[in-house]
Amino acid sequence: MGKLGKGVLRHGRSALLGGSVSFVVLVAAGAVGPLAVSPAGAQTYSFSNVTIEGNQRIEPRTILSYAGLGQGGAVSAGELNDAYQRLAGSGLFETVELVPQGGTLVIKVREWPTVSRINIEGNRRLKDDELMAAVQSQARRVYNPTQAEADAAAIVEIYEARGRLAATVTPKIIRRSDNRVDLVFEIAEGKVVETERVSFVGNRAYSDRRLRRVLASKQTGFLRAIVQSDNFVAERLDLDKQLLRDFYTSRGYADFRIQNVSSEFSRERNAFFVTFNVQEGQRFKFGEVSATSEIEGIDANDFLAVAKVKPGQTYSPVALENDITRMERLALKRGLNFVRVDPQVSRDARNQILNIDYVLSRGPRIFVERIDIEGNQTTLDRVIRRQFKIVEGDPFNPREIRQSAERIRALGYFADAGVESRQGSAEDQVIIDVDVDEQPTGSLTFGASYSQDSGPGATIGFSERNFLGRGQTLNLDVATGTDSASSQIEFIEPAFLGRDLQFRFRAFYSQTEQDNSYYDTRIAGFETGFRFPVSENGQLGVNYRLSEDKIFNVSTDSSPILQAEAGALYTSSLGYSYSFDTRRTGLNPNAGILLRFGQDFAGIGGDTQYVRTTALATAQTTVMNEEVTLSATIEGGAVHSLGSNNGSRLTDRFFLGTNQLRGFAVKGVGPRDINAKNQDALGGNMFAVARLEAEFPLGIPEEYGISGGVFFDAGTVWGLDDTIGAGGVAVDDSAHLRSSIGVSVFWDTPIGPLRFNFAKALVKEDYDDEQNFNLTISTRF
Repeated sequence: MGKLGKGVLRHGRSALLGGSVSFVVLVAAGAVGPLAVSPAGAQTYSFSNVTIEGNQRIEPRTILSYAGLGQGGAVSAGELNDAYQRLAGSGLFETVELVPQGGTLVIKVREWPTVSRINIEGNRRLKDDELMAAVQSQARRVYNPTQAEADAAAIVEIYEARGRLAATVTPKIIRRSDNRVDLVFEIAEGKVVETERVSFVGNRAYSDRRLRRVLASKQTGFLRAIVQSDNFVAERLDLDKQLLRDFYTSRGYADFRIQNVSSEFSRERNAFFVTFNVQEGQRFKFGEVSATSEIEGIDANDFLAVAKVKPGQTYSPVALENDITRMERLALKRGLNFVRVDPQVSRDARNQILNIDYVLSRGPRIFVERIDIEGNQTTLDRVIRRQFKIVEGDPFNPREIRQSAERIRALGYFADAGVESRQGSAEDQVIIDVDVDEQPTGSLTFGASYSQDSGPGATIGFSERNFLGRGQTLNLDVATGTDSASSQIEFIEPAFLGRDLQFRFRAFYSQTEQDNSYYDTRIAGFETGFRFPVSENGQLGVNYRLSEDKIFNVSTDSSPILQAEAGALYTSSLGYSYSFDTRRTGLNPNAGILLRFGQDFAGIGGDTQYVRTTALATAQTTVMNEEVTLSATIEGGAVHSLGSNNGSRLTDRFFLGTNQLRGFAVKGVGPRDINAKNQDALGGNMFAVARLEAEFPLGIPEEYGISGGVFFDAGTVWGLDDTIGAGGVAVDDSAHLRSSIGVSVFWDTPIGPLRFNFAKALVKEDYDDEQNFNLTISTRF
């Protein structure tokens, strides 16, 4: 096995033999250099014949054309050297030898071999397929040492992106018969180079801990074998810098600057120490907000009315961008094309305010000629095109193009998506080029689970977020537990009939056996519906549901209320839901609210008749320089039976679970027939609960992803249509308040954010079931 790039240049020395000059030039590829000649070599030579030896694939006339030597004419030593340079530099030959033999010039060549096969050796962390994708050398093609070196460099880049900066790749060849070689890339992976410490200099408003949460790069933690975000990747620093700028500017620091970023490598620890030197500047608020029109016939006040920025609010470029978008959309609604809105910012450094004047002007008359999409092997063009609010022939709006690019990236279908504009076929035409790089969008999961309510179980799930390249979502989940089994299949079309209208279909099946009770339930059916935006932050959904709800295996020791509800009934309901969410579009990046209200009307066919109403309001904000997160949630619901039926059933009523009212078990609170032997929980027609909590750092290094929290919950479930229990004694269905207090531990793990709750009931009824500890998947606001 010979190592590449070790060519040798040998020059034959000129000698005067019997009145003639004879010299030999022998050169190996990779060592192309000037021909060394002795003073005697300044003479001229004449060759009446040129012969070629050693060529197998390349025609003699091709070799002669590269040499460029005529026969019968005088040839100087310099011209002979030039011929050698042209042959060696052609890239066709491994070695070139020029041998003058009297009146004949013998050109001996050795062609580059053919690559028989390509192998990768020594890689354990990365698979062959991933590395071979970067190799441009091909089997059954002529071997090119320059390309082999470039392939080795490309493989090294892949390892560097994984944090293995010490990885080396050496291309080698193994000689085979018939001038063939095997090309082998020998890899020494080395150890992962991690980011040992990320620190900041110049930050006063926010602590290092808070700023580290902003960055994509993370410090080394004890899960270093699983988490890859702590691997040092130099290219990731550019993303970190942009994330820092966005963080500060969205919080009013208009003059924020990153002076420099230093990354120092410690060989003793095989890790990098990264330091961001920042200059925060002053924090600004919005001052006077006005609008000026430079277009005749347009009233600027009409456009100023749609602006959401108000004096006294913290300055944010996102807020400005949103206002500009609102104004330009208003212009389009009124049929005013090519209207541009440019914010003119005047600074009042003394009062730390920025006065904004939205200037409406007429932009250049430029139209979109066409939209070209490349790189989408699976995703259909229409999935990408519908992220554009404009089509061919519409006025060109650079801001809308940028927002379209953001929407394309937000799909999650592509590892990278670039959207650029270029000159079209005329000066007033623009072509938009979209270049995407697809990434896997499907997942298949197998796992084990444990729940305090249903015991150990197994789960299998399949999810595809870009089904058949149509942008559709398909989910399939199956779970089994000791006392439960459930499955569902869900299909979502985000752009039904090509409009901003989401269609959803879900079929489900669930069965519980003795779930903290002495009866079993089985629910099977489907639901379908549509959801669409009705405002900037509001969405409205309509849905239909059909299910069979069965209560069976009711113990004879259970309440007569449950025994009377045993059996299977069909529920056919039509409903709607409205949500208002400012968590991503609100003016305050540190706060947001979520409001949700919905009703289901059962009785459109089926066996049950009721109106089911639910409502939720939650809000969150951060305090103490965003170190502490405060949140509050209030939710409630009511079921009102209609018609001449016997009232609500167990499967229709509300139960407060461990996540809604911590400190109590599933079905642990609410009306209960204490005179029945089993004392089953009956649920209630109404519920109300309030939750207050705070999350804060524990002083543990943030790379571990562990923080703490405290909470206070209060709520109740009440109301029954039938209250006659065992022995003819009425069941107490009053609204008895329950409350609890506790602490939480949040842990961001590679398998998801986990939450450990330790709770203590403060106010309870004697018959309530408590649960002091539970482990859940964290669902932070």
